[in-house]
Amino acid sequence: VQLQASGGGLVQAGGSLRLSCAASSRNTFNQHVMGWFRQAPGKEREFVAAISRGSYNTRYADAVKGRFTITRNNVKNTVTLDMNSLLSEDTAVYYCAAKYERRFDIVQLSPNDYQFWGQGTLVTVSS
Repeated sequence: VQLQASGGGLVQAGGSLRLSCAASSRNTFNQHVMGWFRQAPGKEREFVAAISRGSYNTRYADAVKGRFTITRNNVKNTVTLDMNSLLSEDTAVYYCAAKYERRFDIVQLSPNDYQFWGQGTLVTVSS
């Protein structure tokens, strides 16, 4: 699975951005849990959001809960992260990731669980 993230940019605090991730796998995208992670300068990569295979289950980091929404389209092979009410601490490189998963309702939160990664897209929130 090859992943291509896009949508990052510079935004003022309180603003919104939509990140998108396109997957190359035509017939197996719906067999993967999809996640978004981020890494700020000098910090470890951290979990942001994840969505199960059939969108049965979503999970969010406490820091983004209520502000970010993850969705997926298993026909277009895309996963989207809508980010609202952005804060300066949301500044980071955002990565999408995929993990093969047989179960429909399971999501993983650890970056170590994910097998495939996109190249990252930079989000900068100015205060």
